[in-house]
Amino acid sequence: MRRRQRPPLPKRHGLDPARLRLPEEGDWATIREHLVERLYRVPAARIDEMLAAGAIVDLDGPISPDAPYVPGGAVWFHRDLPVEAFVPFDIAVVHRDDDILVVDKPHFLATIPRGRHILETALVRLRRDLDLPDLIPAHRLDRTTAGLVLFVVNPARRGAYQTLFHRREVRKEYEAIARYDPELALPRTVRSRIVKEKHVLPAFEVDGEPNSLTEVSLLEHRAGLGRYLLRPHTGRTHQLRLHMNSLGAPLLGDDFYPEVTDKAINDFTRPLQLLAAQLAFTDPVSGVERSFRTTRRLQAWDDPVGWAGN
Repeated sequence: MRRRQRPPLPKRHGLDPARLRLPEEGDWATIREHLVERLYRVPAARIDEMLAAGAIVDLDGPISPDAPYVPGGAVWFHRDLPVEAFVPFDIAVVHRDDDILVVDKPHFLATIPRGRHILETALVRLRRDLDLPDLIPAHRLDRTTAGLVLFVVNPARRGAYQTLFHRREVRKEYEAIARYDPELALPRTVRSRIVKEKHVLPAFEVDGEPNSLTEVSLLEHRAGLGRYLLRPHTGRTHQLRLHMNSLGAPLLGDDFYPEVTDKAINDFTRPLQLLAAQLAFTDPVSGVERSFRTTRRLQAWDDPVGWAGN
């Protein structure tokens, strides 16, 4: 197996620099010419600024503005960061040892950098605040879902813990708040075929062989609301939200189902009432049975007036 090249630039804000491999074939005279064409969303003037500042490098150091194109070569640089809204909620540490870190992620904080969310993500915050530059998530939660996320501290253990999730060997439980329907027979198992198209926000249930399965049960109900226990056996995009919607009980605070609503990125009111409440698995390193429980509660159940008034 080919070893990954060590970036010639240090991490910035806990993030590795971007690496661009230069194609073997092409008629660009200079690296700058290739970058201007390839990074079409970055103004040419900004690329010139980065080259002048020595911010674009190869394995030998900073690239000059007139450096000739090198087929099959590679360059590194740090991307400009988007303007982000600060997410005013803390991450709670549930467990930490030499191999893993389990945290309770708040609503509205993405797990990993992506799109408009870079610094305001759980991964970047934890790398910075806990001084864990090699931290990596073993799985992830949607930005709008709160609850338990397992990160790997020891780089040598990444594969072992990530494989647990890939093989669906982690037992997960979620809590959710939705309307209570006395006619809805529970517990039940929901199966469906879920598809997610690129650049389309919601996922969809379609006809065909099921690729998703969720056990749904009712924990308790009061004042027209139900507190539900959800046990997913698969991990399709928005699976729990889609399955609850298909039962006629869309989750409170859901901005995608049954209809997509336009919510501002800095609107932290009425969070999705979905919580990753428990993770349990056999530790792949020690063989010990592990079980972690959330420290959070869903506001719409504990304080429905306060949640509705947000």
